[in-house]
Amino acid sequence: MSNYNTNMKTFISSILLGLIFLSNVSFKRPYANADDYYVVITKSKYEMAIYQSNGTWVATYPVVFGNKDLGDKLYEGDRRTPEGTFHIVSKRAHPKWCDFFQLDYPNQLSIQKFNERKAKGIIPYNAKIGGAIGIHGTWPNEDFAVDGMQNWTMGCISTKNDYIKELYATLPVGTKVTINR
Repeated sequence: MSNYNTNMKTFISSILLGLIFLSNVSFKRPYANADDYYVVITKSKYEMAIYQSNGTWVATYPVVFGNKDLGDKLYEGDRRTPEGTFHIVSKRAHPKWCDFFQLDYPNQLSIQKFNERKAKGIIPYNAKIGGAIGIHGTWPNEDFAVDGMQNWTMGCISTKNDYIKELYATLPVGTKVTINR
C-alpha cells in the first residue's frame, strides 16, 4: 500500500506542477504593435528599409515602382508612387501579387498637395487623386522584375514574394511608412 501512496503522491505532484507551469506560460505568438517598426522607402535607391522604433536597422529589401521617372504621384493613372508619410491600414493575401499592405493614400497631406497642384494648373482640372496604393509582391514567378529594377506597377511598391511574406509576418497594421525620392 505504501508503494501505491508514493506513486499516487508523485502522480498528483506531477499534475500540480504541470498545471502551475501551464498557468504561467503563454503559447500565444507575441504580435508587434504598430509603433514597434517603421519603414523607409527610398525610390532613387530602389530599396525599402525596415527599422525598429528605437532606430535599429532590421533589414533592407529591393523594390520597384510604377513610373521610371520616380517622381511624386500627381493623379490617378500616372503610374507614379506617392511621396510622404503613410501608414499600413490593412494587410491581406492578394490573388495576383502574393500579399498586400494597403497604405492610407491619399491622406490629408496628399490631398492638399493634389489640390495645390490642380490650382496651379500642373494637374488637369478633371484629374482624380487615385488610391489603392500599397506594398505587394510580384506576379507568380516574376521576381526577376525586382532584380532587374523593372518598374511595372500602377504606383505601388513591389518586392519579391519571399520578402513580402517575411514582411507580412512582421509588420502590423498601423506601421508608419515613409516614401522618399
